[in-house]
Amino acid sequence: MTDDPFRPPFGLRHALIQSTLASKRPARRLWLRRGLDLQTRSTRHVLDCGDGVRLSGWHTPLTGRSRGLVVLIHGWEGSHESSYLHSMACALHQAHYAVFRLNLRDHGNSHDLNEAMFHSARMDEVLGALQAIARLDATPPVVVGFSLGGNFALRVGMQGPAIGVTPRLSIGISPAIHPRHTLEAIDQGPRLFQRYFLDKWRATMTLKSQAWPGRYDFSAQHRLVNFVEMTRQFVEDYTEYGSIEAYFERYTLTPSMLMQSASPLAIITAADDSLVPIRDFAGLSSSGSIMHYESTQRGGHCGFIENWRLESWVERRVLQLLEQIAR
Repeated sequence: MTDDPFRPPFGLRHALIQSTLASKRPARRLWLRRGLDLQTRSTRHVLDCGDGVRLSGWHTPLTGRSRGLVVLIHGWEGSHESSYLHSMACALHQAHYAVFRLNLRDHGNSHDLNEAMFHSARMDEVLGALQAIARLDATPPVVVGFSLGGNFALRVGMQGPAIGVTPRLSIGISPAIHPRHTLEAIDQGPRLFQRYFLDKWRATMTLKSQAWPGRYDFSAQHRLVNFVEMTRQFVEDYTEYGSIEAYFERYTLTPSMLMQSASPLAIITAADDSLVPIRDFAGLSSSGSIMHYESTQRGGHCGFIENWRLESWVERRVLQLLEQIAR
């Protein structure tokens, strides 16, 4: 990798500013100023993911020679339109990659596609989505995910080869590899973050209830203000797992598990991330299946905004990783 450290200017160094800009910067407008309107070049698809499950996403092919396909996965309560995801897609498309922005279940206004609720252990349908995407573009993909999407992306790399889904590389950006620690961080961190995620989850519950009238009663969840307890209640009421511990076990990733992945992985995170504690990565290194592990001093959660033009350093780093595997 090139020597390209993340060094934001003084006024952009605070983790809260970085994390806020990750989802609030006007990425689409910034790229429109550069002459790229990604949405007009993209087509929505509803994917058959097996077992009656349907997921939606947006495919942006290339009219000329493509350097490959990159599948992007947003974070929890994000979507294909999330600022960080849209900007990454634009950077990849400008660099001549085809892109597919996958929406997880109940994300991206897809609450009506499946009756059962989203939860973070629904790995089979994400792998099914990768198989469906391969029918649109058979090029072996690179998978890039942010936050919870980073956890999914890493699991694609770890579990996908067993069913014939073998990414060239799976990249987790600020990946939430230890879900209990992330939920505890939301509860114990800035009130702004806790309120933001609570409001987003409650809005999703409302939309799900409207999409499936008479099917759901989320009144018990709406009364809770602690994220761990809210998740515990949700797991007991709306998942097949008998306890929150069994649920967390399904998608907790340890450094030793990651280094033994069945296909190559890369992880980029920040030491000042208030939602994904850096201690979760203790013992991880660029060895075994980990092609690249990088922990920057700053960057917040999925931020990595490097200048006052609100450009993203992590987009350039991902492009460098893609160059490396193309050699």
